[in-house]
Amino acid sequence: MSIEAVQFKNALRLWASGVTVVTAHAPEQGPRGMTATSFSSVSMEPPQILVCLNQNTDTGALVRETGIFAVNVLAAAQQAASNQFAGGATQAERFAALGWQLSPAGAPWFAEALVSLECKVVQCVTAGTHWVVIGEVTDAVCRGGEPLLYFDGAYRGLAPVAG
Repeated sequence: MSIEAVQFKNALRLWASGVTVVTAHAPEQGPRGMTATSFSSVSMEPPQILVCLNQNTDTGALVRETGIFAVNVLAAAQQAASNQFAGGATQAERFAALGWQLSPAGAPWFAEALVSLECKVVQCVTAGTHWVVIGEVTDAVCRGGEPLLYFDGAYRGLAPVAG
């Protein structure tokens, strides 16, 4: 028997994670993007990652349609971008608020992200309300800095470890 949704959500709040924005682009639709904290590395050889995308989003639909997407790992100063891409704003408003450019394969890369990964969809698995998208990383731009973190319903930053 499964646990109740509220209990599950409260449990997962205690998993600290980085914050990403997954993006895709098609000339006839323009750029699309959504905040995602369900992101992980999968394989070094070949280089693969996974993201979980809600099936009800236009970003997820475009990722599946084009087969190309980017994962932008947000920097500590990009809390506003995380909130903007989390919902409420139109796609045009989301992208107007920050600098971005198309990757070599055509996915939006954020100018101030810690890292932007260009990916090609390898596999897409339906899991409940989401798609688990496995992507092969075809290009990357690393910029460095401090990450934007999310824990227990709030944004956080890194703190030195006492040692």
